[in-house]
This record gives sequence, structure tokens and C-alpha cells, in this order.
Amino acid sequence: MTKIIQSTIPVLASLDISESIAFYVEKLGFTEEMRASDYAIVSRDGAEIHLWLFNDRHIAENTSCYVRTSDTDALWQEFTGRGLNLKPPAARPWRMKELYVHTPHGNLLKFGEYASE
Repeated sequence: MTKIIQSTIPVLASLDISESIAFYVEKLGFTEEMRASDYAIVSRDGAEIHLWLFNDRHIAENTSCYVRTSDTDALWQEFTGRGLNLKPPAARPWRMKELYVHTPHGNLLKFGEYASE
């Protein structure tokens, strides 16, 4: 059977598009792909995150995005090396090892890999 659905792309709220892009690029190693006054796209390693301008911080603070990764420890080292103050990745009861990053506007990015048994 042909795969019709190819990927999912989160669209996260941003209170300031320029500030959001700077965070993703400078702190998380993403690349800016597109910027408009009210929308932006960043990417890394084949994954995309879209950002849309919205003035209600409550929306961003109650939104999360799950990003599968092969190495949460490497990401933790990279992100902390870029100046983020983060707790190390931790194994969760649902058998995933996860690293949590909050964006400046409150979105929660969960980077997860399958945990060793």
C-alpha cells in the first residue's frame, strides 16, 4: 500500500516571530527556512516546525510538540552548550527518554527517544 501521509508538522504560537526564529536558530541549531511578518518555518535534520504570530501567551504555554530523536543526551549537551539551562534527559514510565525545552513564549518541545529496557 502506498503511504499517503508523509509527515506531520507542528504549528506553534509565537508572540514575536523574530525572537522565536533567533531562539530556534541560536539555541536549538535549526535553520530559518522562511519568514513573513506573521509566519515562519524552521528546520533541522529533516524536521520542520512552523511558527505563527499570535498575541495570547496562554495558547503557547498550553501547547507542546513531540520530536523523535536518536540521542537526547547529545541534544542536551548541545543545547546546554548553547546557553540553555535544562534538566538532563530522563526515562519516563512510558519507556521514552525525554528532554524538555520551553521556548521563550512558553511552547514545550519534548525531544524523545526509546529508552533502554
